[in-house]
Amino acid sequence: MKPNLKILVTFLGVMLISAGGCRRALDINQNPNIATAAPPELLLPSAQVQIASAVGVDMQIYGSYWAQYWTQSPAASQYRNIERYSPSASDFDNVWLLLYSGALKDLQQMQLQANNLGRPHYAGIGKLLTAYTFQLITDVWGDVPFTEALRGSPSEGLILSPKYDAQSVIYDHLLRMVDTGISLMTRNDPKSPGSDDLIYHGDANTWIAFGNSLKLKMLMRMSYVDPGRVTSEISGLAGPFLEEGEDALISFSATAGNRNPLSAEIQALNYVTNIVASKTSIDSLLANQDPRIDIFYEPSDAGQIGLEQGNYNATPGIPLSLPGAVTGANTNLNTVTEIIAGRSAAVKLLTSYETYFLRAEAAARNFIAGNAQDLFESGIRANFSTYGLSDSLADAYIANSYWGQYPSGGSVEEQVRHIITQKWFSMNGTQGVEAWTELRRTGYPDFLPFSVTSLIGANRPQRFFYPSVELTRNQNFPGQKGITEPVWWDVKQ
Repeated sequence: MKPNLKILVTFLGVMLISAGGCRRALDINQNPNIATAAPPELLLPSAQVQIASAVGVDMQIYGSYWAQYWTQSPAASQYRNIERYSPSASDFDNVWLLLYSGALKDLQQMQLQANNLGRPHYAGIGKLLTAYTFQLITDVWGDVPFTEALRGSPSEGLILSPKYDAQSVIYDHLLRMVDTGISLMTRNDPKSPGSDDLIYHGDANTWIAFGNSLKLKMLMRMSYVDPGRVTSEISGLAGPFLEEGEDALISFSATAGNRNPLSAEIQALNYVTNIVASKTSIDSLLANQDPRIDIFYEPSDAGQIGLEQGNYNATPGIPLSLPGAVTGANTNLNTVTEIIAGRSAAVKLLTSYETYFLRAEAAARNFIAGNAQDLFESGIRANFSTYGLSDSLADAYIANSYWGQYPSGGSVEEQVRHIITQKWFSMNGTQGVEAWTELRRTGYPDFLPFSVTSLIGANRPQRFFYPSVELTRNQNFPGQKGITEPVWWDVKQ
C-alpha cells in the first residue's frame, strides 16, 4: 500500500534529512524534538520513518556486508572497518539513538495518547512496532535497557541511567507485547489510522497477520536455545500470517526529501561508490542460474562480477557489479527508470517470503503442522513475484537449481540448511540485518568465507558494539562486549 507522501516528506525533511553521519545525538530517555501532546496521527508516521531509517541505512549496510551481499569498493574507503570486523563504538551511536530516542519514544507517546483517547488500533500498532523495534535492538546488541528504558521524564520515574535487562527476559516481555498488540487490533475502532499509517493504512487484519508473523519470528529465533519453550508457545499460533503482497515496508519516491534513506545518504556523499557486489553472492547466484541476479545487482560491462569479500586492496582490472536499483544502494544507475527505482526503493521490515520460510522451518522442526516443502516453495515464488519474475521462472528455478530443490529425504538439519540459505538468497540487498542475524542463529549459509582483511582471524562478528553514548552517559552500563561474543539465542557456534 502507498503512503501519504506529504506526511512522509514532512517527517523525512524535518526529522531525518540524511540518515547518515550527521544525524543528531539525542539522550536515550528524552527527545526534545517530540511534543508529548502530539496526536497519534503525527507520532505514528514519525516512528515508522525513523525505524525505516535505522533499518534501511546502518543496519542494512552492516548486515549486507556481514551477510556478504556487498563488499567495500577498492575505489573508496568508507566501510573498510566493517570489512576488517573492527568498527568503533561511536559507529553505532546514530542507529541506537534513532531507535531509542526517536522511534520508541514516539511509539511510547502514541500509545499513551491512544489509551487516553480510546483509540485501540493506534495502541495496538504501537505495541506491535515497539515489539518489532526492541527485537531489532536486542538481536544486534544482546542485553539492553528495556524495563527502565524511555522513563527519563519525572512522570515516568526520572530514570536517566536505565538498567540492562537480559535478552531472554526481554524476549519474554516481547512475546506478551505482541499478544497484547494483536488483541487490541481485534477491537472495534471507528477512528482507526488511515494514510498516516505508512505501512498498512490502518488495515487491522493485516496488522494482525504482521503480529502473528512477528511472534513466529521471535519463537524461531529461540529454536536452538530453548526448543521446549518454542513448542509450548507456538501451539496457539494459528495465523493468519503475512501472505504475498502484504510485506511490511515503507515506500519512498524519487522526490528530494522523500527518497530511500540509503540512496539519500549516498547522494549526500557526492555519489561515491563505496559498495560493490560480493563475489560470494554473485558466484552463488550464477552457479544456480538464478534469474534474480539481475535484480539484486546491476551487471558491469563484463557481466556479473563480484569482488572477494574484504579485498578492497585489490586492483580488479575489470569493472565490478554494483547493487541493483531495488536496494537503494546504487546511485550510479544508467536509465531514468532505474534512477527512479533506486531513489524510491522500499525499506522492508518483515516480508511474506520471510514468513513462508519461517513457517517452513517451523514445520520441518515439527513445531507446527504443515508441509515444509510447500511452504519453502511458496517462499521462493513470493520472492520471485515481488520482483516481477514470472511463476514459470520460479518453477524452473525450483525444478533445476540445487538451492531451489527442497531436500525432502534429508535430515531436519539438512532441510533447515536449505530453508535458511534460500532465505539468504531472497533477502539479498533489502533485508541485510535479518540475513546476518539468521546466519548467526543457524550457521547458514555455511559457504561464506571470512573477510580477507579480517582483524579477528577466522571469526565473524556476532553483535554490534554498544554505542559510545552508553559508555559515557549510562551509569548502569555493564561494560563493552567483544564483537565475537554471541548473544543469548546464538548457541550454534
